[in-house]
Amino acid sequence: MKSLNEYNFCLHRYRLVPQVYFPEQIHDVIRATKYFLQPEVLQKYKVDPDRIGISGDSAGGNLAAALGQQFTQDANLRNKLKLQALIYPVLQALDFNTPSYQQNVNTPILPRYVMVKYWVDYFKGNYDFVQAMIVNNHTSLDVEEAVALRARLNWTSLLPASITKNYQPVLQTTGNARIVQEIPQLLDARSSPLIADQEVLQHLPKTYILTCEHDVLRDDGVMYAKRLESAGVEVTLDHFEDGFHGCMIFTSWPTNFSVGIRTRESYIKWLDQNL
Repeated sequence: MKSLNEYNFCLHRYRLVPQVYFPEQIHDVIRATKYFLQPEVLQKYKVDPDRIGISGDSAGGNLAAALGQQFTQDANLRNKLKLQALIYPVLQALDFNTPSYQQNVNTPILPRYVMVKYWVDYFKGNYDFVQAMIVNNHTSLDVEEAVALRARLNWTSLLPASITKNYQPVLQTTGNARIVQEIPQLLDARSSPLIADQEVLQHLPKTYILTCEHDVLRDDGVMYAKRLESAGVEVTLDHFEDGFHGCMIFTSWPTNFSVGIRTRESYIKWLDQNL
């Protein structure tokens, strides 16, 4: 089996908040990838142009997913990527009450409150909106811009009964329309790839999505897998019942968790078989 370093096609060193804000990070990874895909650059590094993939974890998974979607909308770039691999990716900012958000509301490493603050940071938004967003006031039924998009992440139909259990959707009748007026980026598919048009999804390459049970983002990944499958994309959903957000990096003493090692090995095995 190859080492993880041998699969170093992930995009690193994009500019971060507070140096720049959305969508500059996406512009960075698009520019870097376009540069890398130039025939002379591929030749210089002896890269097979038919075996190029993109990957990322957490926020990096968000950028990888957004990059893949942007490429499908450019006729000159479509089909340039053989695969995408998304590790517990961040994929939507419209519903902070999916079953995994409710189940893991206070789970260490990434509790819900922290995740919502990260979104506000990404958009250079107002922290005064955080509590309202936590209860989905930004995508209430009276926020017309959000209603149609919420239908694309209707977890009551996208998630299996084993996940939905007895959890109930949180859909406010009246909310705070000012939030999306001041932060329209919340409803942008470049920030929330899960809400992209079906026509965009159907052109995406073979996809690997790794999710963890103890993670507020679990359902983002599961729903994206379902939407991609419905669009005709070949998807591998790799779920770890004992996994937690960020676990793949905990593979050396004193935090050498078994699940960290197993997620890493499972991810590399899939790459070995598919790239």
